Amino acid sequence: MKISGFSMVRNATKLYYPIQKAIESILPICDEFVIAIGEGDKDDNTRELVSNIGSDKIRIIDTVWDIENQRNGMVHSEQSNIALDACSGDWCFYIQADEVVHEKYLPVIKDRCLELKDDNDVEGLVFDYRHFWGDYDHYQISHGWYKREVRVIKNNIGVRSNKSAQGFKRYGERVKAAHSNAEIFHYGWVRPPKYMENKRRAFHTIHWGKDQSNNFHDQEPQEFDYGPLDRLPVYNGTHPEVMQDWIAKMNWQDKLQYSGEPKNNRVKHKHEKIKNRILTSIEQKLERKFGGKIYLSGHRNYQLLGNK
Repeated sequence: MKISGFSMVRNATKLYYPIQKAIESILPICDEFVIAIGEGDKDDNTRELVSNIGSDKIRIIDTVWDIENQRNGMVHSEQSNIALDACSGDWCFYIQADEVVHEKYLPVIKDRCLELKDDNDVEGLVFDYRHFWGDYDHYQISHGWYKREVRVIKNNIGVRSNKSAQGFKRYGERVKAAHSNAEIFHYGWVRPPKYMENKRRAFHTIHWGKDQSNNFHDQEPQEFDYGPLDRLPVYNGTHPEVMQDWIAKMNWQDKLQYSGEPKNNRVKHKHEKIKNRILTSIEQKLERKFGGKIYLSGHRNYQLLGNK
């Protein structure tokens, strides 16, 4: 059995993406790792950073992002599929530039790949998600955040990265997935507030176009406001070992709000909105009563095979 890791990225160092940590977190169980690196701005050194990992498993594909002619984040799936098409493994493990896997899950994931390699009902593996917010001690459980997503897929069966590369589809249909029994640590919302605002501007440019994004963000503060963190659950577990030096760099604690009321001069975050707060409370009660992940919405990129 062969496992190919793959990813795509652009301007990772400029936008504070832990791409090196993402790759290193799954590299031990990958036979190869393919990454499409888009040509970045002159003040970014993403390609050098990835090269400096120094593994002969890693293969870089240099690309140019066609942002002007795309909307809705389609360039993300395009770039993901460029890397996917270069993978030769039986399984392909997709890791985004702000996602990291804890080392305790690596043997679990590999065992699931071995177990299900010849099971034709299974097209992919779905992972639980832990979305950190503001710092490395708080995370989201809000209804507005996706709780699971497919990150490992079988190769050469028609599975493609979908839309803005959040998930995958097979011939336009949801991927039939077994649970990986593992979790993804998502650090996309843990950045210094200035970097967080820059990342949002870049993200909105890809989805809305440059003019609309600039018009919106020119009215926004220069630094992102995470809001009061004491309204979120506290994480008491360990972070992946590869993240330790990255976490040690955190120096924006004085810019965070750890208690009090949200500021009135900004749009509410989705976890602060009344509808999501009510739905979150209901989901949490149902999960405590019945166990597992409870969704009060229909959005999913996968069909979970409960008997697998």
